[in-house]
Amino acid sequence: MQKRHIDRLQYFRELAQTSERYFMPYIKDFLDMAGPISILEVGCGDGGNLLHFAKRGYEVVGVDISANRINDAKSFFEQENANAKFICSDILKLNGYKSYFDLVICHDVIEHIGNKQEMLSRIECFLKPKGLLFIGFPAWQMPFGGHQQICHSKLLSITPFFHMLPQCLYKYILSLGGENVECINELLSIKSTKITIELFEKIVAQTSFDIVDRRLYFVNPHYEVKFGLKPRRLLKPLSEMPYIRNFFSTSCFYILKKSSAMDSASSHTGRSVQ
Repeated sequence: MQKRHIDRLQYFRELAQTSERYFMPYIKDFLDMAGPISILEVGCGDGGNLLHFAKRGYEVVGVDISANRINDAKSFFEQENANAKFICSDILKLNGYKSYFDLVICHDVIEHIGNKQEMLSRIECFLKPKGLLFIGFPAWQMPFGGHQQICHSKLLSITPFFHMLPQCLYKYILSLGGENVECINELLSIKSTKITIELFEKIVAQTSFDIVDRRLYFVNPHYEVKFGLKPRRLLKPLSEMPYIRNFFSTSCFYILKKSSAMDSASSHTGRSVQ
């Protein structure tokens, strides 16, 4: 397990940097952020992704099922003298805010969700008619798509691809490596709810969302602050190769809008799925 997974303030600050450098500019390509904007983050954790949105005066709300993460978020925002509302709730049970938000952020969350279509449908309820959803996730087959970096064993935390082993063997190796029950159960849960590019786009096709843009990264933007690696987009020919592209996509960025708003978004930006 890396130090950042224990030092929550460090993790918060690193997420804030990545959000400012890469999430915000990407979103601004599709959403006019010159005026008042209301933003919801689903699975906000410690709130790092929201910090620079809040500091720019936008109305931000973070929702997470973990009370510990919500308490950390409130504390960190207070330290940063930034305003935000944080709610401890399952997004499927969150009340109010119908058609309220201009932007919903859902980053590194959908791979943890069982019923992904239900979650996307719920998010739709919170968006204004022309609202935008920014969603990102690691493709399951990429080297660390199983989130094994959270392992306490240093060796297992840096071992790529072993999350793709059959479940019984995967569980045995985790136990042999000294992982506790809580960590093993979390990793097995991620294995059961894994997401691929093809599966995600199939699920989106069954909702009222349309894909406005897709951006696949060979080097995850967050690796810049974590490892000093410059982000790299996946080469276009490789990004168009179904299934194979999952092995090379360390992060998948998507912009979604409701179907009724698709035409206006495309004409405004001139952008499309790549």
